[in-house]
Amino acid sequence: MARTIYTVTVEETGESFRCASDESVLRGMEKLGRRGIPVGCREGGCGVCKIQVVSGEYTKRVMSREHVSLEELAENRVLACRIRPAGDLTVRVIGKLVKAVCGEKRAA
Repeated sequence: MARTIYTVTVEETGESFRCASDESVLRGMEKLGRRGIPVGCREGGCGVCKIQVVSGEYTKRVMSREHVSLEELAENRVLACRIRPAGDLTVRVIGKLVKAVCGEKRAA
């Protein structure tokens, strides 16, 4: 499969970053250069990188039900470390990512 580069946009800030089809959205998100982006285990076991995909296609890997319920999965709430873009994405940061990505204003 050929490597394709997609654009991922953070809904709250309007910022975007490039993310390859063979890398996790979390790895791409780190390219924003924010201090304190919680990366945790990078394997779906800690749940710190939860996001909601607002639009776009992605492929997903297994996620712990302790951190992502079936209901959340149905609402495209996923772990950024466990999805890869299959097209351009728009994401909403939730949980522990809010402060690092959106700053103090939204986290309050």
